[in-house]
Amino acid sequence: MRMNEWVGFHRRGCRAVLFVALLTFWACSPEKSKQSDPKRFRSGVPVSVAVVSVTQKTVPVQIPAIGYVEPYSTVSVKAQIEAILKQVHFKEGQDVKAGDLLFTMDARPYEQALAQADANLARDKIQAENARRDAERDASLFKRGIVSEEQRDQTRATAAALEAAIQADIAAVERAKINRGYCTIRSPIDGRTGTLKVHEGNLVKGEDVLVVIVQTVPIYVSFSVAEQRLPEIRTYMAAGKLKVEAAASKDLANPAVGELSFVDNMVDPTLGTIRLKGTFANKDRALWPEQFVNVVLTLTEQRDRIVVEARAIQKGQQGQYVFVVKPDSTVEMRPVVLDRMFGSQAVISKGLAAREKVVSDGHLRLVPGARVIVQDVATTPSTSLQGPARGESK
Repeated sequence: MRMNEWVGFHRRGCRAVLFVALLTFWACSPEKSKQSDPKRFRSGVPVSVAVVSVTQKTVPVQIPAIGYVEPYSTVSVKAQIEAILKQVHFKEGQDVKAGDLLFTMDARPYEQALAQADANLARDKIQAENARRDAERDASLFKRGIVSEEQRDQTRATAAALEAAIQADIAAVERAKINRGYCTIRSPIDGRTGTLKVHEGNLVKGEDVLVVIVQTVPIYVSFSVAEQRLPEIRTYMAAGKLKVEAAASKDLANPAVGELSFVDNMVDPTLGTIRLKGTFANKDRALWPEQFVNVVLTLTEQRDRIVVEARAIQKGQQGQYVFVVKPDSTVEMRPVVLDRMFGSQAVISKGLAAREKVVSDGHLRLVPGARVIVQDVATTPSTSLQGPARGESK
């Protein structure tokens, strides 16, 4: 090895040794040891945290779901005859009552047909009356031997045929009246009109849909739950009516309230769900057909349950736990058993008592026995409808 190469190698080796020595000195320095020692949190600067109070209250047992709104009734208003649409008596999107006039057709052809049917009836009545008299006269003459039996039978048959013609004429008149009645179309239900399919002046043919009317007061909300919940639902249904709440995502704080009115007669084998329906009065029109909504079905209520904000629950290797703030402003790490979630709250079955205070923010710097400074103390707030994450029972 050349001299200059040996000198370069020696210098690089010295630099490496010096770097390792500096690292060792930094790792073993008292300041570093002080920062990594958990005891520092017990005896050093208090940790600033936010806390909430544990409460004891009545909480509902609920099943959350995503549902969609269905009209209580839907009617497609169709034409029964072929005629010119003469007049439309409503505006698109207008609310109508049962019996309100919607459309008027050109009735002139059907009025003429009715007049002709009336005339045919009057003619046949006159002919039938004359034939009846002829039959009575021939019957009398036959007894006296003046006319033959064949002539008597002929006049009797003519009279009977004209009587049958009268019945046919009466049916024709009734049919003509019905067709003329179809020239005015009225709403069959209370509801809201949709898009007008045919406009004034167009020829309307039989079975043409003119407008669709949907009844939204009351209204249905349809939703599905897992088939495993069916026995539980049936049990509580037997005890009374079950409350259903529904709201769009922008109005979760003010849900519409209805009651469970329908459980399907079979389970969907593909999804493993059962379809349910709730009926809502919907007087404020908060629910709209085909709208997707957050749904919560309330099965029952449980009294005196321990409730705390869910953000206070932490997860560790040994399971779930909370930091409880003791009277001396130190924290205790306490394991808890979570029964179920209730919106943003947790229902605790074991580990906490009412009025205890637990840390809700600032967990990362805490160890058992650490001293804390409380930023805020709050009780568990009331829970409003919060969509699918809300209140699923255990």
